[in-house]
Amino acid sequence: MIPGFLYRKRFADLSEQDIIALAISSEEDDARIYRTYAQQLRDGYPASASIFDGMAIEEDDHRRRLIELHQMRFGDVIPLIRREHVSGFYARRPVWLVENLGIERIRDEAEQMERDARQFYETAAKHSKDAATRKLLGDLAAAEAGHEEKADALAQTHLNDTAKDAEARTAHREFVLTWVQPGLAGLMDGSVSTLAPIFAVAFATQDTWTTFLVGLAASVGAGISMGFTEAASDDGAISGRGSPWKRGFASGIMTTIGGLGHALPYLITDFWTATVIAIIVVFIELWAIAWIQNKYMETPFFRAALQVVLGGALVLAAGVLIGSG
Repeated sequence: MIPGFLYRKRFADLSEQDIIALAISSEEDDARIYRTYAQQLRDGYPASASIFDGMAIEEDDHRRRLIELHQMRFGDVIPLIRREHVSGFYARRPVWLVENLGIERIRDEAEQMERDARQFYETAAKHSKDAATRKLLGDLAAAEAGHEEKADALAQTHLNDTAKDAEARTAHREFVLTWVQPGLAGLMDGSVSTLAPIFAVAFATQDTWTTFLVGLAASVGAGISMGFTEAASDDGAISGRGSPWKRGFASGIMTTIGGLGHALPYLITDFWTATVIAIIVVFIELWAIAWIQNKYMETPFFRAALQVVLGGALVLAAGVLIGSG
């Protein structure tokens, strides 16, 4: 035993029966994970779901071969030993940590699962003194190493050009709905709604530090408000807009950034220098918003620019007029 891990065994202390039992439980867990991925992806990514179904079947076959080996060598009673019972053994991330991270993240996780399994079988084969056990573990290590080729073969079967295009469109739509749309709304709100108070305070006081503090407070306050509003307004179950926490994070951060952009120049002590730089930053922000709308929302650029720049200019003018009065 290792101090601090009183209920865990070192891998080197496992018997061959323990190693086979550990391999059986690991294969069973991996098959369940792949089937869970397949179920989660079936609606939006049916072709990729079929790939994970095929990989789960492969894991089932590995488990069956391991059980047959255990029955031949040790009988029908398989010891209960799992990954968490072995010190330093690789662990699988909970499915709920991966499932909301997108199709590419799930595929990357599957690749890491195969690498971990291959390394385990290679190490286990070195510890085995029984010829049949050593052969099977070596075969399974080779099978895990070949799973990338298997995944490629399954991909060629299920992911034709039409399926790839459909999944790419689905992924793009999810990215836009979950990150771009709330982030863009936050950037617009932070950039435009804070203009009036910041420039009103600036021209009313001509105190750059006070203006910065007001801008900082307005930006952070607006970011918190927008983030919680976005997260609480739609859980994504019906709209399909994705995780509310992701959308709230995107909206809140971008709102804060949008407001801070033209508040930070007021850290400069000279009022007119700070104001000129802040106005330049405002127009950069507005053009950036128009570019994002054009790129991700497919809004014609000049129409987006006209709407955003005109609206921002009106709010800026209102703030200047109110502060000057």
